[in-house]
Amino acid sequence: MAGSTALPYTGVVHGGLHGRWADSAYTHALMFQPSSIPSPAQPPEPDDAPLHILWRDEHLVAVYKPAGWLVHRTGLDAHETRFVLQTLRDQLGCHVYPAHRLDKGTCGVLVMALHAQAAQRLGQAFAGQEVRKQYLALVRGWLPDAVEVDHALRPDDAPEDAPAQPAQTSLRCLARLEWPEAFDPRHAATRISLVEALPATGRRHQIRRHLKHVAHPIIGDATHGKGPLNRWWAERLGLQRLWLHAHALELAHPMTGEPLRFEADWRQLGHVADVQHWRALCALPGWQACAGLPATARPDQTASAGAPGSGCSISGAAT
Repeated sequence: MAGSTALPYTGVVHGGLHGRWADSAYTHALMFQPSSIPSPAQPPEPDDAPLHILWRDEHLVAVYKPAGWLVHRTGLDAHETRFVLQTLRDQLGCHVYPAHRLDKGTCGVLVMALHAQAAQRLGQAFAGQEVRKQYLALVRGWLPDAVEVDHALRPDDAPEDAPAQPAQTSLRCLARLEWPEAFDPRHAATRISLVEALPATGRRHQIRRHLKHVAHPIIGDATHGKGPLNRWWAERLGLQRLWLHAHALELAHPMTGEPLRFEADWRQLGHVADVQHWRALCALPGWQACAGLPATARPDQTASAGAPGSGCSISGAAT
């Protein structure tokens, strides 16, 4: 809470929050004057722009999914007209097979197969928890330095007596910020954290639900967050959105076994509206320990060597 002098907390969450206090002294965040996210230097792309192909061979393709797009058609959102699967199929001129999903409001790396055998193997890798996923999230409050969440989740549409499924997520606080306006009148300021989330399992809305479980819901999460707080931040940041970004995926190539890492490189995706939002957020004054951000997500970095315009950092070995 704003104004406290608590030490950073580290621990493990097993259906609740507990752990131990770290020994290092607490460092207060720098203060700054409130201001909305500045306008980007480049105009954002129109909604009908082609999807960004981050990487492709004859077996699979990695793309950047914009926020607001569905992975495929669903009766749960009958009025939506933007679908990654159908758009990518038309863009490539071939069938594509989804291997995993991202929520509508989530942006970032999405991998799809280009034939049935690759789809089967990718599906097995995701189901077998053989894929390492890295997300970035903006959350309420100051998250402890490191938290392991081990909290089983029941599917949203399951009956109340259905068994919950095991779910684990590793959380690490990358940076903290103190906004010198009070959402809660009991405090002088309002705190947020930039968090890295590494889900070990793949339950629906897992990261969003686990962050809610530890009382640090994602800013802009209309389902698992705090509506009044979401609207408060939307007014100050200048936009309403789910602040959850699928930053990277590590997996073995489904046909060759080669270890691959796909990473949405913000330095090469500066014309994408989602990336403009995130980079502007990270460039606000007052962040403490912003060096914790991945190099490809730092607002002060420029594009490095790689495929021009690819927007993807890819290595031949998972790290």
